[in-house]
Formats: sequence, C-alpha cells, structure tokens
Amino acid sequence: MLELSRLPALLKRIRGLEDLAYNLWWTWHRPAHDLFRALDGQAWRESGHNPIRMLNLVEANVLASAAADPAFLTHYDSVVEQFTTELASPVGWFPSRYGHPKKPLVYLSAEFGLHASLPVYAGGLGILAGDYLKECSDLVIPVVGVGLIYSHGYATQRVRADGWPEDLEGTLDRSFDPIKQVLDASGHPLTVRVPLFDPPLHVTVWKVAVGRVSLYLLDSDLEINQPWDREITQHLYASEPEQRLRQEIVLGMGGMRVLATLGIEPGVLHVNEGHPALALVDRLSRFIQSGLSWDDALARVQASTVFTTHTPLAAGTDVFRFELMDKYFGPFLSSAGIDRAAFLGLGLNPSDPKAGFNMTVFALRTAGYRNAVSERHGEVARKIWAGLWPDRKVEDVPIVSVTNGVHLPSWIGTDSLQPLLDRYLGPTWLTDQDRPGIWELVQEIPDEQLWFAHHAAKCRLVDWVTDLARERWQRDRIPSGLVVALGAFLDPEILTIGFARRFTAYKRPDLILTDLKRLAALLTNPYHPLQLIFAGKAHPADLEGKRLIQSVIQVAQDPSFGGRITFVEDYDQELAEALVQGVDVWLNTPLPPFEACGTSGIKASVNGVPHLSILDGWWAEGYAEGSGWVFGGGEPSDDRRAGDAAELYRLLEEEIIPLYYQRSDDGIPHDFVRVMKAAVTRVAPRFSARRMVQQYTTQFYAPAFESLANEA
Repeated sequence: MLELSRLPALLKRIRGLEDLAYNLWWTWHRPAHDLFRALDGQAWRESGHNPIRMLNLVEANVLASAAADPAFLTHYDSVVEQFTTELASPVGWFPSRYGHPKKPLVYLSAEFGLHASLPVYAGGLGILAGDYLKECSDLVIPVVGVGLIYSHGYATQRVRADGWPEDLEGTLDRSFDPIKQVLDASGHPLTVRVPLFDPPLHVTVWKVAVGRVSLYLLDSDLEINQPWDREITQHLYASEPEQRLRQEIVLGMGGMRVLATLGIEPGVLHVNEGHPALALVDRLSRFIQSGLSWDDALARVQASTVFTTHTPLAAGTDVFRFELMDKYFGPFLSSAGIDRAAFLGLGLNPSDPKAGFNMTVFALRTAGYRNAVSERHGEVARKIWAGLWPDRKVEDVPIVSVTNGVHLPSWIGTDSLQPLLDRYLGPTWLTDQDRPGIWELVQEIPDEQLWFAHHAAKCRLVDWVTDLARERWQRDRIPSGLVVALGAFLDPEILTIGFARRFTAYKRPDLILTDLKRLAALLTNPYHPLQLIFAGKAHPADLEGKRLIQSVIQVAQDPSFGGRITFVEDYDQELAEALVQGVDVWLNTPLPPFEACGTSGIKASVNGVPHLSILDGWWAEGYAEGSGWVFGGGEPSDDRRAGDAAELYRLLEEEIIPLYYQRSDDGIPHDFVRVMKAAVTRVAPRFSARRMVQQYTTQFYAPAFESLANEA
C-alpha cells in the first residue's frame, strides 16, 4: 500500500497552503501558482513545480519567515480567499441555466492529464480529459471523474547513443502526488470488489481535487490481489489483449461499483473513448434488476449516455474475441438476466462480424448521444460506422461533431501572454473569454510587447532544453553527438519550429526530413537559419514509432545540419507547456484523414505561435488566411509524401522564413507579429474548452438530464 508523505507542520497562519497544494485549482490560477514560487523559488524549481514536494523541501525557517512577512501574507490571504470563495459558491454558468440536478454527470476516461505531478496520462486523450474537468469546475458543472492510477505510469524513455528510445521500468514514487486515499467509515483505506473476477479482485481508491470537481482513481496494485491482477493498473494501455480487457473491466464496471460504494448515483454518463464503455454494462444490469425489460433498460441507458470517439480509423478500436468475452461475462450475464446474444450483438461490427466484441461499436449502440472531436473527424466517423445504421445515408449517421478545445488558463503562458491579456483585454478576460469580440482586443497589444514576451518564453525554453542536455551528459557520460542532438546548440535568435506529439507512423514526424539536402540548406543558411525541436514518445510496443525517433536522433547528430535539430527526451505536460509557448511555429504533418483533432496546435496558436499544418483535424475548420499556414489535404495515398514535403519546404523558403527575418528598424518582425495576433484572435474563442463544454452541455447534457427528470 502506498504511504503518502506528510507535509511539514505548517504554521497556523499559512496552513491554507496544504489545501491549495492538494487541489489542482492552483495549476490554472496564476496568483496561486505565483504564491508557491514566492515562498521559495529554489525549492519550487527543484520540486519540478510540485507544491507538495516543494513544501517538504522548504526549511522551517523559510516557512516561519513567510508567516511573518506582510507582503507574502497579503498575497496568501488574497489567494486563499479566492480559492475558498470560489469552491464554496454554488453560482455559475451551469446552475444559472439548468439548476442543480439531483444526480451528477459522471465522466469516465482511461487517462487524465491534469499536471506533470500526476502522471496518469499518455497523450492528447488524457490532456483533453484533464482540460475538460478543469473547465467543468470553472462552469460549475456537477461532474465526477473516474479513471485509473498507474503504479508504473506511462512510458519513460531515454535515448541511446544510436538514437533508439529505451523504456525505463520502475514503480513511481507517489509520495508527493496530489492525491489522497479514500477511507472507509473505520478510517481504513476503502477497498471495493470488482465484478467478473475469480479469484476476487479488489481496488483501492484515490481522490484528486480538481477545483470543484472530484476525480476518483482506481488502483488494483494491492497485496490482497493475485500478482497478475495487481498488474492490471501498473501500465497505461496494456498491450496483451486479455489484460487490456481486464483493465477495461476494472475501469468501467469497477468504476461504477466504486461510485455506488461512495453513495454516488450517476445521472448522465459521459464515456470518453471506448476504454470505459463497460460501465454501460453495469448500468444496464442495474436497470434490469430494478424490473425493466431489456429494451426499456437499453433505452434508459441510451437516453442518459454520451459517447465521444477519438478514433479516425476502425482498426484503432479495441476488439476482443467472443470466447474471451464469454470467459469474463458469461456467469454475470446469466445472473443479471441479460441475454447473451443481445449483449454480444451490441458489440458486433457488421463490417467484420467475426472479429469479436468491438468496444467502440458497443458504445455507439448503447449511447444516445455520440460525437466525433472535429468537423473533419465527424465526416470520417460517419463513413466508418455507417454500417451500424444501414437504413440511413452516410450524412445522416447520428454521430455529430463537438470539436475539442483547450483550457485557456492552463495553456496560455502565465509569464508571457497572460499579463498582456490582463492589461489589454481587461482583468476579467478569463471570466469573459466567451464574450463576443473580446479577443479582437489582442490587436491592441503593441507589437514590441508581444514580441518581447514571446522571446522571453523562447529563451526560457532554450535554457531549459540546454540544461537538460547538459545534465544528461554529466550524469550518463553520453557521446558528444548525442549531447548535440539533445539540444546543446539551440539558439533563441533563430527561427524555431516545434514538433511535439506521440511518435507513430501516421503522424509522419519525419516528413520534414524527406529531402535532407534541401533541409540542410535551410538549417545552415548563414543569414536566415532555421532550427527544429522535436519531442514525443512512442508506445512501448510501437517499434515503427521508436524507429522514427531514432531517425530524428541520427539526423540530428550529423554535423551537416549544424546542431540545429534537437530531440527533447521524456516529453510530459510541463515540457508541452514550454514548447507551445516558446517555439515560433508549430508543425503538424499527419497523413489525412487520420488526425481526429490534434489539440497541440490549438495550444500553440492561443499563445501566438502560428500553426503550420496539413489540412486535417481541427485545422480544417480553424485555418483562416493570415493566421497560420496550410499545406496538403485530400485522402491518404502511397505517393503523397514527396509532394507534401515539397510543399512544406516551399512554404518555409518563400513565406515563413522571409516573414520571420523581415525586421523593421526597431528589430521587430511586424508582419510576423501580425500572424501571431491573428492566430490568437482566430483560435482562442473558437477552440477553447469553454466552448467545447458549453456545447456538450447544450447539445447532450441538458436534454439527457431533462429525460431523467421526466422519468422520475
């Protein structure tokens, strides 16, 4: 069992720091963030910006000084008052329009990216889920989150001298995670039995405070469980099919049992991708046990369930053999009074009926509200799953689009752009971020102020990356070529393009490396040079993704490229924040139409970092002339790589590089800054988590809650 380190005995005058540290509210409220940094800047850096770890590092005399410092106490009192008042207030956007439902909305996801101090995420799906919870807190939406906690986290990767990313194994130290163990009435760790397992499997529960929202994370890595059952929540996304199914049983059905044990009865369910879809089986069985027929129970589940698919291709879904489903569900279905054929039929894909039980198909049939995550993805999803509605035209398939958005307070730079927005949009811009026209005031920011703020963020990024390369060289005595590849020669005065995301084949991270001779000329131009920063991880089982990382590292070590290609190891949320704020242009090169959304480009754009992207995902609806650059498009083909690469090089040579280096007498690239401003103005109001969550509410949650009220 994990033991949490206790915070130091905080003086009574500043004891509120503990509540702040254990609520991730601080991560998107700049005054709270600055409060921890003001307490002890050195400890703040050493802790990796984790206030719980930091408070364990701070000397007692520092705490005593802070408790007697009038300036610190003024700052502290202001933050604590805002924190306590906001969390206690029942007033907000949702209740003002829809009141207070008797039963909450429950949001289930396999991963949640809330902060780097809580590594229970792998990539975009998790970051989206984290942004969603934060925005629900801001809008006072009555939501409860359910997920898993992973004792080994996601892949931790270190690059070898030959460029191959090695996976590092090990149990994570949870001592300083912003989590608290849920206790039972006797004060002992709560344990809940998960159905379908023999011998029995139990989970313990950890609670994460996300502003007003509670997130419950299930943990099977307990001594009372069998060794193979303990492994269920050790790694995010188990590769072996049976273990993957067991993981999804724990998440979906175990999650529902945990809620029942806690006395939380869900009203509306929102299933984020297919991994938690088995929660709907538990819901079906409860309705049947209450006396409803199969058809009525299914109708009740459909009327109160939202399903979001993030998958742009059928092959990307979880499919389990029917005999494997029988192994786990056979006895349960009999005892619950559920017809086996009817249940398995919900997961049968008519396009491939012998493949097995398809989780996405099951969720699409069992949810009454279904959405893709961009307009382009909606078109693709309707084509993929048209066979589920054979009596409808493709355009009438009931999968709508709710384009993903990002949580603006979490991603807009607290030390760069946010102070300028406070000054020129007004101090209430975060509250008023969805007010029409407010973002047009970005045009009022003087060019030099925006440019200097961006340049400062770029310098911080460069310093950080070069420090990481230096530390790796000092610690592991790596070869000099690898030191160069990890960023030793980065220069903040050079036009910097960033590419950071999961390394996998369809994202084509090596597209810009297609013509190395042409690229070398751009990188080493003596007057207008270019530099590239890559970051990302490959799934441990994705050998092609690892090979792509290796190819980047090998090219980066070649002296022909002048040390102007960098790969940053062990990409995480904190590094992502630095990159989307600090590079000059954000590059996105997927093979269309396989980018469902791609929110990293949104995060860059709202920081004034223009997007350079294939016309796919969110960019297909987000692009407007003058706010970024677009190339490629159309359907995938085997012969498009050379054409896409040539178009990318042409844009760099003829438009982007000249625009960046075209300086006025004051040294400011005013035309480039105009694109930066247009990126913020265009993207921030249209692709925020606020717009996304409000759209979910008006289209799905409100009618679902209304149907529940009518049934009652």
